[in-house]
Formats: sequence, C-alpha cells, structure tokens
Amino acid sequence: MKKVIITGATGMIGLNLINYLLNKDIEITAIVRPNSKRNNILPNNTNLKIVECDLADIQNANIPKDNYDVLFHLAWVGTTGESRNNVDMQFKNIEYTLNTIKLAEKVGARKIVGAGSQAEYGRVEGKLSPNTKTNPETAYGTAKLCAGYMGKILAEQLGIDFIWTRILSIYGEYDNTGTMVMSSIISMINGQVPKYTKAEQIWDYLYVEDVSKAMYLIGEKAKHGQVYCIGSGTVKPLYEYINIIKNEINSELKIKFGDIPYAKNQVMHLCADILDLTKDTGFNPEISFEEGIRRTIKWYKENIQNEKN
Repeated sequence: MKKVIITGATGMIGLNLINYLLNKDIEITAIVRPNSKRNNILPNNTNLKIVECDLADIQNANIPKDNYDVLFHLAWVGTTGESRNNVDMQFKNIEYTLNTIKLAEKVGARKIVGAGSQAEYGRVEGKLSPNTKTNPETAYGTAKLCAGYMGKILAEQLGIDFIWTRILSIYGEYDNTGTMVMSSIISMINGQVPKYTKAEQIWDYLYVEDVSKAMYLIGEKAKHGQVYCIGSGTVKPLYEYINIIKNEINSELKIKFGDIPYAKNQVMHLCADILDLTKDTGFNPEISFEEGIRRTIKWYKENIQNEKN
C-alpha cells in the first residue's frame, strides 16, 4: 500500500489511522468537512494532503485521478444520541456511501474499505461474526447495514473491490467525550464520581491503534466482498473496565454501580469473532485494555486538560 484516500479524516478512527499510515510512509489524501474546528489537529506532514469537501458533495471532491490503493470510507453523519434514529439523516448516509464509491471509480481507487457497526446486529447473545443474523434496532444500524449491502453491489458494477467492517466498541485518543471510557476518564481526573448502571454488560473493547492496524491489514490483504468484525475478541463485565480506569487514575475513588437504570433495549453482550479477520489478514490485537487506558489518560492530560488549564 502506497497511496490512499480517507473520508471522515478528523474522526477518532480517521485521525489515528492517518498517524498509523504516515508512520508507514504512505501517501494520504484526507477528505475533511470545510471549516471544521477539528481540521487544525491534522498532522503537518508532506505525505498528507487535505481536501475540503462536504459529505453531501463527496462525488465532486477535488482529487486528481491516480493509482490509489485504497479508499477508507469512515465518514458518517449522526453517530450519537437522538441522531441515530433520525431516519432522514441516516438515509442520506446511504447515498453518501454510494457517491463515495462513485468518487473512488472516478479518481482511480482500486479498493474501498467501509466502516460499519455492531449496531447492524441489534441485540445478540454470543460472538458476532460475519455470518451472525443481522437485526438492527436503530435507523443508524439499519442504514449501516444497507450501505454495506448496496455499496458492494455498486462497487461490483464499477469494478472496484469492496470490503465492509463492523466495528465494536473502541476507545483511545480523540474519543468522543460522551463515551463510557472517555466520560469516566474526564470525571475521575476531575475528582468526580460518575454514575453507572449495574455495569453487568459483557463487553468487548479495542484500543484505537489496534483498530488502525486492522484497517491497514484489511486494506492490504482483504479480498472483495468480505465482511469483518473488528474487536478484541475477548470480554469483561463492564464494571471491570470501569475499575481498571479508576485504579489508573485514583484507586481511592468510591464507585457506585446501579445509580442509573439500563436503557431500553440495552445490549448486554458484545464480543467480536475475529477468526476470519485473523486468518485472512494476520490481525491480532496487541494492546491490552490496561495499557490502552494508560495511553489514553496520558493523551488526555497532555492534550486536552492542559489546553483547558
């Protein structure tokens, strides 16, 4: 892999994937939303070219035709909160995905790797594999599933390889402040005690650098039509993850579990089956939750907390 395009370049996965690929001396064209406040955190590197283009106009992005090995499509509108059930917004994401594939054909990209979600499955007991029955319960999950299916059909029509990933829970640098991991880190660093459910969910967390590694290997080795779940393949009860975060920040904090009721349709079990991913690409997670949390806390203190102070 020598030359790639990335949409959603200022998101959590996008920023970390850019750093991962730059370390491998890969040329990157990053497509970003015009005037986004996050554009200024992109690294300054001669191998990184930044192209401003709104997702609604992605098909017309100003990118010269070239021999791009992979287009990583990470961009998506409405990933959190009530927007996940905004039907009109999520429907547009399907169109944006198809238009991104048309852009790939226009500029000469040979392969597309798309970012789907565990939300495509709904609530499932047991490990999630590419063959697990899908039953999404949100507009977000439904749109991701549809984008993956329709994207494959369009890519075949245009002669482009298409691989779809279903990403489970991830954490690390540039994480959204509203996630369990990052909100816990912020609260605990500030001496507050965050409120939790009973936190009995059995959960799979993967550090974002391992996600970047998985994406890179998929871009390098995966064949057309494959679907891969991206996760650690191992689980802990959610309260164990929370206690790991607490012990890294302040072991004396008194955490209270059960103050918040479980959400309606709460997913209680989440674990990726990564056997196919490992077999096809050689991917294996390298960074433990304990190590990933240490790195995330260090990053937050050095880059976010210091800025606020």
